[in-house]
Amino acid sequence: MTFLSKIEQDFIQNHLNDDPHTLLLRQSELDNLRLKVVAAQLVARQKARTKLPDWYANPELVFPPALSVEQASSERTAAYKASLIAQNRDAVSLLIDLTGGMGVDSLAFSKQAKRVIYVEQQTELAELTAYNLPKLGGTNIDFYPSTDARQFLSGFSEKADWIYLDPARRDQRGGKVVRLEDCEPNILDWYKPGNSTGFRNKAVSVLVKTSPMIDVETVMQQVPDVAAIHVVSVDNECKEVLFVLWAQREPLIEVTAVNLRSTGPDETFNFRRNEEKTAHVQFSNPMRYLYEPNASILKAGAFRSVAERFGLHKIAPNSHLYTSEEWLPDFPGRSFEMLEDCKPDRKEVHIFCPEKKANLSVRNFPETADTLRKKLSLAAGGDLYLFATTLVDGKKRILITRKPIHPSLLQ
Repeated sequence: MTFLSKIEQDFIQNHLNDDPHTLLLRQSELDNLRLKVVAAQLVARQKARTKLPDWYANPELVFPPALSVEQASSERTAAYKASLIAQNRDAVSLLIDLTGGMGVDSLAFSKQAKRVIYVEQQTELAELTAYNLPKLGGTNIDFYPSTDARQFLSGFSEKADWIYLDPARRDQRGGKVVRLEDCEPNILDWYKPGNSTGFRNKAVSVLVKTSPMIDVETVMQQVPDVAAIHVVSVDNECKEVLFVLWAQREPLIEVTAVNLRSTGPDETFNFRRNEEKTAHVQFSNPMRYLYEPNASILKAGAFRSVAERFGLHKIAPNSHLYTSEEWLPDFPGRSFEMLEDCKPDRKEVHIFCPEKKANLSVRNFPETADTLRKKLSLAAGGDLYLFATTLVDGKKRILITRKPIHPSLLQ
């Protein structure tokens, strides 16, 4: 693996905000530095600045290529996953991370489990991780470099409390894939009869991380022992969908939609899949306030449950916007105050947006936001929030809103 000299470490710390690409033009004045190595380290560290703040702040670490940083979990999402294994009544003696990668998840798990086994088939990445994690406090981790998941499981004779899997979501050409059967390892193969290298007899519980684009319904049909689902967003951007597997499938599967926020408390919404189908929903044209659920709730499909839980009306069956006369400040998502609604016509919209500037979103509308913005001649930004949507009577309308101004704030 690549080690950094003290001079190189100090240079990186003193130039964290520099453009790494310009370093390569300074070869003559920086002969004592391996500029390609230092530049690559700066690129990776800069990508980790907000995603992995503890890693970024540690000058001793050697970062893998920037692509590994991009593919790694963030510290926030890793901590959330680690909290799931800690919810059991019994202490976690052993967790196996079969797809260790950069080790962000392994490190988080090591804070909740007595022992973690890290498995990674890429030798150099595994060596870097074995070097870095002890410097971050991961001293209870056993490293198995140059070993893939199947190889490890075939020789593993113990039984772990948990196995964690984050299958690689890139094909042989480097393109992104989403479906379980296209990822590596393909965990669906491990459910086939007679497969001795699977994980079901190697651990009590299994946690699988999947793409935020995964089709949850398809996974439910493919995997026989899903017990719980967690849809995880960070600042309203869906990052991953987690499936908890137990040996005996739960008849009532609980779904948790969580939005981890940088400012303000995290938003968590729990519901059961069977409840979603029977939840009672009323419909109405927009009232005084309008609500848009956070990305996790929308991905989890809690369209009816969120309306029933908060006593809201939907504006249409497939327009996942909600409304009420009273403001609900604790709604898990964005809330707005209705000002007006109008036809999706440029002249009419400009009457209400004289500055020709607004934040535009599309919900159940036949045109994309970019296409509609051009059609309406609207610049982005400003204090107004426009929603192009379909109302319960089928009419296409533009809802013109602003962030709520609560009466108590005006006193």
